[in-house]
Amino acid sequence: MRILFFLLVPFLSIAQKTPALFVNPFIGTGGHGHTFPGATLPFGMVQLSPDTRVDGSWDGCSGYHYSDSIIYGFSHTHLSGTGVSDYGDILLMPMNLENASAEKLDYPSKFSHKKEKAGAGWYEVYLEKHQVMAEFTASTRVGFHRYTYKGKNAAIVLDLKHRDELLEGKIEQIDAYRIRGMRRSKAWANDQVVYYEMEFSQKITNIKGSSKSELGDLNAIFEFRNMSSTKLEVKVGLSFASQEGAHLNLTTEAKAINFDQAKQNAISNWSTELNRIQVQGGTDEQKHIFYTALYHTMIQPNIASDVDGNYRGMDKKNHHAEHPVYSVFSLWDTFRAAHPLYSILFPQRQADFIKTFLLMYQQGGRLPVWELAANETDCMIGYHSVSVIADSWSKGIHDFDSTLALEAMLKSANWNHLGLPQYKAFGHLTVDDEPESVSKTLEYAYDDWCIAQFAETLGDSATAQKYYLRSQGWKHLFDQTVGTSTGFMRPKKNGAWLNPFDPYEVNNNYTEANSWQYSFFVPHDLKGLASMYSSTNLLISKLNLAFTTNSKTTGREQLDITGLIGQYAHGNEPSHHMAWMFTELGQPETSQKYVRQILNELYTNNPDGLSGNEDCGQMSAWYVLSSMGFYPFCPGKPLYTIGNPLFNEVQITPSGGTPFTIKTSGTGAWITSVNGTNRFELDHSDIVAGKTILLERSDTPPLPVNPNFMKFPGKQILPAPVISTSQMVFRDSLIVSVMPPELGCRMFYTTNGIPPNLDKSAVPIGLGEEIRIVNSCQFQVMALKDSLMSPITNAVYFKIPHNYTVEIKSKYNPQYSAGGDQGIIDGLNADENWRKGGWQGYQAQDFECIVDLQKNIPVQQVSASFLQDTRSWIVFPTNVQFLYSTDKENWKEMGIDEPTVKPEDYTIQRWESRVPLELNDGKPDSRFIFKPINARYLKVKAKNFGKLPDWHMGAGGDAFIFIDEIWVK
Repeated sequence: MRILFFLLVPFLSIAQKTPALFVNPFIGTGGHGHTFPGATLPFGMVQLSPDTRVDGSWDGCSGYHYSDSIIYGFSHTHLSGTGVSDYGDILLMPMNLENASAEKLDYPSKFSHKKEKAGAGWYEVYLEKHQVMAEFTASTRVGFHRYTYKGKNAAIVLDLKHRDELLEGKIEQIDAYRIRGMRRSKAWANDQVVYYEMEFSQKITNIKGSSKSELGDLNAIFEFRNMSSTKLEVKVGLSFASQEGAHLNLTTEAKAINFDQAKQNAISNWSTELNRIQVQGGTDEQKHIFYTALYHTMIQPNIASDVDGNYRGMDKKNHHAEHPVYSVFSLWDTFRAAHPLYSILFPQRQADFIKTFLLMYQQGGRLPVWELAANETDCMIGYHSVSVIADSWSKGIHDFDSTLALEAMLKSANWNHLGLPQYKAFGHLTVDDEPESVSKTLEYAYDDWCIAQFAETLGDSATAQKYYLRSQGWKHLFDQTVGTSTGFMRPKKNGAWLNPFDPYEVNNNYTEANSWQYSFFVPHDLKGLASMYSSTNLLISKLNLAFTTNSKTTGREQLDITGLIGQYAHGNEPSHHMAWMFTELGQPETSQKYVRQILNELYTNNPDGLSGNEDCGQMSAWYVLSSMGFYPFCPGKPLYTIGNPLFNEVQITPSGGTPFTIKTSGTGAWITSVNGTNRFELDHSDIVAGKTILLERSDTPPLPVNPNFMKFPGKQILPAPVISTSQMVFRDSLIVSVMPPELGCRMFYTTNGIPPNLDKSAVPIGLGEEIRIVNSCQFQVMALKDSLMSPITNAVYFKIPHNYTVEIKSKYNPQYSAGGDQGIIDGLNADENWRKGGWQGYQAQDFECIVDLQKNIPVQQVSASFLQDTRSWIVFPTNVQFLYSTDKENWKEMGIDEPTVKPEDYTIQRWESRVPLELNDGKPDSRFIFKPINARYLKVKAKNFGKLPDWHMGAGGDAFIFIDEIWVK
């Protein structure tokens, strides 16, 4: 259903509408956009919005979904477009006491979209159950409520237990008009604290509920009987730092102003910021989408410091800063387009973001990855704060400590987690090192290029050269293997390409994507990528195929992969640069075609008007920049790729800056020249200088141009050689060969654990030469070409010490196979990081297998290892039964084991289920020597947990059993 846009001044003509009046906050509240429609200010601390979902479900991450018909209340903090749920703090809900009692917290109410309106800075809705018109607006740190009741006897519910897990809370009455308190909770942020103080326009006549800090009943009902009018206003000040901060914020921002004044201030504030971009031409629909997108880019990050500069730091202590401090940094998303947009519109605010990063580094030890409410969630991958810093610096934003920034960059790039030690040692990650190894390698490489760029501008050439070398790590995962090249970024396992390989498959080797969507993420070295394809034209052909191949993915179902054009997935960030890549490669016609298709088809003026999660402004920033006709293809260099704007003229006025203008002339569907040239590139200095860029239109598509290849400074690397098989275990022997990274290489290997550094133990190996492995060993190989030496490729081979076989009666998920049936008896224990692929996974079924020992032998003990990661739907079996037989027909029970860990325990952990049999004797010093039984066949049966219960965010889904190794003593 199409949203009707509600005008503040209904008699204004469309032509008279200001940018703020084009904002439709309902865009993205349906589908999987995960936005909210409530009241907030640009980058404000308060997001006062209705909550229609309390379960933290996927489409309830913002607290609101357009398909719902029940409102539970109005809370003061919300996330915009994230993929994980949090916030929803300090919920208020009006109740009408004219015909009802407030004895019970039965406050949810039905509502209709017909009586729901929203605009930039305000929201209103009619609550059918309570017959109350509820209106909301906000200042930066204060939420303003106005409730119009049927009569003069009213109540308001305050619920601190709303949504996430409450750790601590407080409700305290100050006087007849004011309440204060705090809330500490745990969800995505493990330890979030918010203080509040609220002031009512009417006198509180009674309070029911709890004003204590026990967690059993942290809610209250405030009654207002015999009010002087049917209207009740509430002002709620927030602070993340202190109770005093909440009071100061409330009195500073809300003193002596009523609801109408606050609403007008909010509209004026939004008008000022949205007016920074003026567009002419285009349709009314395009303007609604454009200005709503611009609005969404300014909802987060959020101011986190009080009016006096106090804030809560990453060390959970209070600090003071002379500049604004912010929170909610979805950097894996926003480094791509949102932060480059802030560098244009709000250069000083962007500097304050970076100064906030540096405070987080000083208090938490590293730069933020995905920071939320002074908590590091470590969600997503990379260390993209360095991209924001390097990009801003390249664009002249220097109002921060550059020496400290470089120190923080290097510390974050060398942190001992998420595969970084292996990445540093070998230049790339493999499946054995880390899940999502391909994506992490590619994004680490890009971030390292950003560090190199920044270091170089500071005159630190040694650091720059080191990180230019690291930034080429993507080459180790690009399959250009001699004779077998697929031209994709592929995962490696045990020194070999992981097989079978399907570029359409969504699996744990990529981050919310597949190989099609990640194989083009080398924005910092397009010339290098083209050379790996042997020519730019071959790369263009492969990129074209990405947009024209079928849109079906295989493997795991991934809710983030939406907005598909071929295998281009606009609903998720890894694809966002791809349509612009054609112009960078010299094909502006193709970029203009696909960018225009995305703008026209994947954004609409409807609740489901976003093709994927808004992700704190990134999805909208792509639209804002692309519709203006330019895009930051590679943040970190002060250049933009020029395309085909939706509007005839765009004027951008940065905060404190000079207006910059883009104009189009002529007619036709294509942009063919830029200021009379065929250089489809815009320099950031032109924006700062306030120049005018003239784009010429034509009915004829633009001709191919020279690629926008940057010169890549520093030495080149030689990729690592690739071993022929990823097999790790064998029984008798194993044949391996090695494929060189490039023709003309010499290669050397060792099997004695000593790296093949051309010493006497290193053995030359030729192309296609086969080596027979007969014993367990470490196989290491390296390549030489001219003066270049590749990293060492490592493989470990393990000779199975038995001849057991296994027959699995259940069917494992193909993505969780542990290498095949024999993977659960091969003698290798997988670690608890199940995404590496070492576990077998069975969903919605019990597990059963029979191990054949090949002959009757004495058995002292049998065990089986299981994994629990409840958050990921992996739950210990309810029990495990062990049986034995000598003939496979007559079975005897050895015992049943049950886990002691509850499924509600979200800790990732292993359980060794075992049957000890009977003790040989009862002596305490017998060292647990078990009485053996005689058996050839062993049966292991594990009972699946079943459907996930109501307390789980995946309630109703089917649990997995994860098993790795069955051990026989």
